[in-house]
Amino acid sequence: MKYVIVGNSTAAAGCIEGIRNVDKEGSITVISGENHFVYSRPLISYYLEEKTDLQRMKYRPDDFYEKNKCNVLYGFKATRIDKDKQEVYLDNGDKQQYDKLMIATGSSPFVPPFKGLDTVANKFSFMTIDDALSIEKIINKDSKVLIVGAGLIGLKCAEGLLEKVGKITVCDLANRVLSSIFDDECASIMQAHLEEKGIQFLLGDSAEEFSGNTAKMMSGKTVDFDVLILAVGVRPNIALAKEIGIETNRAILVDNEMKTSVSDIYSAGDCTEYLDFSSNSQKVMAILPNAYMQGLVAGKNMAGEKSVFDNAIPMNSIGFFGLHAMSAGSYFDEKDGGKCYTEKGEKNIKKLFVKDGVLSGFIIIGDVDKAGIYTNLIRNKTKLSDIDFEIIKKSPTLFAFSKENRGKMLGGVV
Repeated sequence: MKYVIVGNSTAAAGCIEGIRNVDKEGSITVISGENHFVYSRPLISYYLEEKTDLQRMKYRPDDFYEKNKCNVLYGFKATRIDKDKQEVYLDNGDKQQYDKLMIATGSSPFVPPFKGLDTVANKFSFMTIDDALSIEKIINKDSKVLIVGAGLIGLKCAEGLLEKVGKITVCDLANRVLSSIFDDECASIMQAHLEEKGIQFLLGDSAEEFSGNTAKMMSGKTVDFDVLILAVGVRPNIALAKEIGIETNRAILVDNEMKTSVSDIYSAGDCTEYLDFSSNSQKVMAILPNAYMQGLVAGKNMAGEKSVFDNAIPMNSIGFFGLHAMSAGSYFDEKDGGKCYTEKGEKNIKKLFVKDGVLSGFIIIGDVDKAGIYTNLIRNKTKLSDIDFEIIKKSPTLFAFSKENRGKMLGGVV
């Protein structure tokens, strides 16, 4: 059996391990656009902060590919797939034949067509090790940095750079930070914390055009900078799949076995759209734990073992300058039905969203210890009438569960 994996990040590592759980001998070829061993992308900002290094950023041990008998083609991109001949063509003219193919092409930065962007000398994205290495070479203690985008990527970049530059300004069209993760109330707590550390914000405003090292904002303000970071958002890399008729929406559509609409082709990671178990809707959920599980399930199915990933939910576990936050599932405005339980302090907040008798989602800033219990409630759609939810609301603990439910949560048999 010949397995080919296009991409070399978390989903690819999961796929390799999934294949080798079932098939110890089939050939595995990984096409890696980057010239780097598989690494953990969330650690890029910690590299800039010097809290980690390139070796410790590796997602698996140095002998990972060798032990799993993988041939990795570093620095090559897949340009075309022939689904009839079952071949993948590379940008150097070579081709790889496959019996089973995995598309794990991830996503790319979305760069709006800003007027005058070509006049900016020092502009960067912040998604790869190479981005971090390039930024590191250009900054100094006096650098003024403008980050366009107050989402997770932009704010992690700001955290990584703060102690190494003179000034950081973050702008975003949204009126709050982390708008895809937090509501207004939660976002205001995190924004205040970041401002205390010295990061400046222009929210509800964004760059309209550039002239050299000056950004003209939509509000008419101007911002001078030395380094520009574009963190507006990302787009799933779906071109390879779309060209051969694989069904796509915002991303590549996959079922719970990670199969695409074309036989013998699977997909996983940030380039996919799949079922959000908490809201029963198709979504792009570009988060590392899901990417790994998708890859693992895809690999097992590619090798002939039946496996499913059918309880995926949106999750985020983040922290900025020591203030931790965690969110999971789906949340809503109370006018949409359901109830929200809220506990709030000066620098902490907990919101639990309850709908149809189950916990549908939560947001916590501050003490995230044991928040995994809330995640488990969402995944299992546990009826809150079956547990002592009054205890759980205050402090997540297994003692609020029946003996039978504790056994299920711990994965054992009671």
